[in-house]
Amino acid sequence: MIHELRVYHTASGKLPELLNRFETITLKIWERHGIRQAGFWTVAIGENNHDLIYLVEWESLAEREEKWNAFQVDPEWLEKRAVTEKNGPLVTTITNSILQPTSFSSVK
Repeated sequence: MIHELRVYHTASGKLPELLNRFETITLKIWERHGIRQAGFWTVAIGENNHDLIYLVEWESLAEREEKWNAFQVDPEWLEKRAVTEKNGPLVTTITNSILQPTSFSSVK
């Protein structure tokens, strides 16, 4: 099992819109594609409280490539993303890392 850590740095004031998009649109499309989230967080105390941080769980890099690529070109996703960004992008930058558990990790 591997996890992908993704951090979305939102445009000023756009975090509520991004959270709403995940809750009402994105997660339903992910479910259809078999993409499994392992948790979502916002920053209560820290450098930037405009960030959305989340983990996606994958069996392998091959699974990630197959499912993530299918999601990225999903017609419903493309349409709804465009609608939610009609007044400008919600996210300014995205960082991501593929994480592998250590031998002593409680999460495998």
